[in-house]
Amino acid sequence: MRILSIDGGGIRGLIPALVLAELERQTGKPVADCFDLIAGTSTGGILALGLAKPGPDGRPQYRAQDLADLYLREGGRIFHEGPWRHLTNPMGIRTEKYPADGIEAVLAAYFGETRLKDALTEVLVTAYDIEKRDPFFYRSRRARLDPRYDVPMRVAARATSAAPTYFEPAKVEWPEGRDVLVDGGVFANNPAMCAFAEAWQLLRDGARPEGEVLLVSLGTGQYVRPFRYEDAKDWGVAGWAKPILDVIFDGVSDTVDYQLRQILPSGSDGAARYYRFQTKLDAGLNEMDDTAPDHLEGLHRMAEGILTTQAREMETLARMLSR
Repeated sequence: MRILSIDGGGIRGLIPALVLAELERQTGKPVADCFDLIAGTSTGGILALGLAKPGPDGRPQYRAQDLADLYLREGGRIFHEGPWRHLTNPMGIRTEKYPADGIEAVLAAYFGETRLKDALTEVLVTAYDIEKRDPFFYRSRRARLDPRYDVPMRVAARATSAAPTYFEPAKVEWPEGRDVLVDGGVFANNPAMCAFAEAWQLLRDGARPEGEVLLVSLGTGQYVRPFRYEDAKDWGVAGWAKPILDVIFDGVSDTVDYQLRQILPSGSDGAARYYRFQTKLDAGLNEMDDTAPDHLEGLHRMAEGILTTQAREMETLARMLSR
């Protein structure tokens, strides 16, 4: 059972997209052919859906490099504030920082009306329902059974990436009610444990043959900038508004990484069952919405750093997935 999990992180999704482009180069196969399940949160959810989207010929429409190019070409449209909004809503104090028009237009262009049930491999993307106060999962397996969950991929992508303070929640209407969804990063910025649970259910229900689990988890960069006591001790609601998201996203990601290292140790033959490709972000690369050319260049450098420092792991993984 081969699982791929991709963290959230806004524009920093460029990092795992470039790592996956190298994996495709080494395996000679599209990502959807390499994994039985692809899970993602926020920007990772967009990647998961994009990698599993069928083209007109029934094969994957996008390679990982195509989705890396999405960040380079469309990042400015997704995170477009506009001068008037910037003037009247500084730092997103009065309302969400960005209008939804940009991200919805980009998702419509890339996904069209392709539905979740049509994914080429099993897909899971996370969101959180703020009205029902429950985690919410768009799963291709469930979409094939329950029309409520068989939404267009662009809708699932919009829901999983509705980061609080950045975009308004996604309202998804259905005949008996509605789902009001925000970014799954509020509880699972690293969705690898959610993916593991989904894979376990697939194995238990016989939807996949029993066997070993291989889980590959891709990060979007780890925060290293400290929040010092002297600054944080006097923060109130306004002071914590932005840092708290960073703390939640980073803490959740690291906790899941620790858990899976305990659950999936190497096998008796020494073969790894869990891979985590992650890097510590250089100063100035923390922002999730900075689409300036020098910032994108920095993220490209971070991806190259992963591929250099974890080159041996990548080669071993590529050989396993090429079988």
